[in-house]
Amino acid sequence: MKQVSTVLNGVLLIAVIILYVLHFSSSKEAVVSGEGEAAADGDVYPVAFINTDSLLLNYNFAKVVNEQLMGKEEASRADYAEKARIFQQDAVDFQRKVQTNAFLSQDRFNKERDRLAKAEQDLQLLNQRLTNELMQEQDKLNRQLRDTLENYLKEFAKDKPYKVILSNTLGDNVLYGAQGVDITKHVTEALNARHEAGNK
Repeated sequence: MKQVSTVLNGVLLIAVIILYVLHFSSSKEAVVSGEGEAAADGDVYPVAFINTDSLLLNYNFAKVVNEQLMGKEEASRADYAEKARIFQQDAVDFQRKVQTNAFLSQDRFNKERDRLAKAEQDLQLLNQRLTNELMQEQDKLNRQLRDTLENYLKEFAKDKPYKVILSNTLGDNVLYGAQGVDITKHVTEALNARHEAGNK
């Protein structure tokens, strides 16, 4: 068992050395052959990133889409709340009638109980339907936003040296980015200009 552990440690050490050599030899090639934008210190940055949170806060189309979604969510919530209020009132009336023996027959009691059970089931189905509709609408609007961004970035990348443009949300993907690599402001301004031109 000890020999297997020693062999594994040796293999891992060789793998680390190979990765170390490959990493530093490929980074030199990237600096020499890269077509990226040169920073002040002479390094090459063929990669850029967009701060997605900032883009969504400042992109006018994203604001319009968000307002549409919020309006539909409020309308759905109001519709559901009204139907839930009516059901709750009917349930309280039913309970009061049961406690006061207000039902004239067992048949009348059964019909009212069944009606309330169906109303409760309908209310649950309505909630599921409204939730699904909102999720589908959100998905559709998110796809529209993504399409506008991707279409713009394809054009943007034709004139720029960037090979990869990353999305950065709350600093989760890009832990550090040199000045000039964050293209959020430029992309937001360009997208807003396109959105305004499309609305004229």
